[in-house]
Amino acid sequence: MSLFRYIEGGIKKLFRRRSKSNEEKLQHEIDLQPFERIIGQRIQQPQLFIEALLHRSYLQYQDLGDLRSNERLEFLGDSVLNLVVAEYLYDHYPEAEEGELTKLRSRLVSRKALAVYARQLKIDQFMLMSSSAAQSLERGSDSMLADAYEAIIAAIYLDSGYEAAKRFVERQVLGALGSGMLDTADQNFKSLLLEYAQAHGLGVPRYTIIKEEGPDHDRTFTVEVVVGEERQGVGMGKSKKEAEQAAAMQALSRSESFNMNSSM
Repeated sequence: MSLFRYIEGGIKKLFRRRSKSNEEKLQHEIDLQPFERIIGQRIQQPQLFIEALLHRSYLQYQDLGDLRSNERLEFLGDSVLNLVVAEYLYDHYPEAEEGELTKLRSRLVSRKALAVYARQLKIDQFMLMSSSAAQSLERGSDSMLADAYEAIIAAIYLDSGYEAAKRFVERQVLGALGSGMLDTADQNFKSLLLEYAQAHGLGVPRYTIIKEEGPDHDRTFTVEVVVGEERQGVGMGKSKKEAEQAAAMQALSRSESFNMNSSM
């Protein structure tokens, strides 16, 4: 055996041991048994689902060797999701024109809609992320949840095949067509907050960007909303619009408290 082959074999063994150690470490942090019940799917390859739940921010302070974040799985899951939804709509809406089908699909697979599905499954409780990323979730950011949801679809597809992924999507996403979940995903929280504020004599809510982070191609915005004379909500998002919607949603969730304060 040549020296090169000997060294190459040793490196491969090292990475296999390291990868296994990392997976075992993360399996202690993520209990996949309740996660199986949540997604309704038997997990055969745990590493796929660990990766699906691994946000890139977690890798900034944890040395996990060759383990990756969920970004590649998200890419694949997006394609599987769109195929399943398009196939379903094509079969079940034979009279709909192409434009109608496109609008309906866009509504079903929007970032806000995917975040609603993910929250319903409590996916955020299983995700591995940094403390700052966790704060983004608490402030209503949809991007991380939507990305993780698509990554889970890809993990199911790679673990158990297309039909299993299709069942998951049809049960979760397409069930939203008749459940009313899309009403929540489609709500314009800025409009609702404006109506609320004006109805209670608080004037027009004012939105201010208080922080911008990340490179130009992957910016994260933090926005605060002031209603009356007090800051009532803070939100984060990958666009100013998304951050403003998140801030408005938080303000609405506190509407009872600031309505009491304004009436005193």
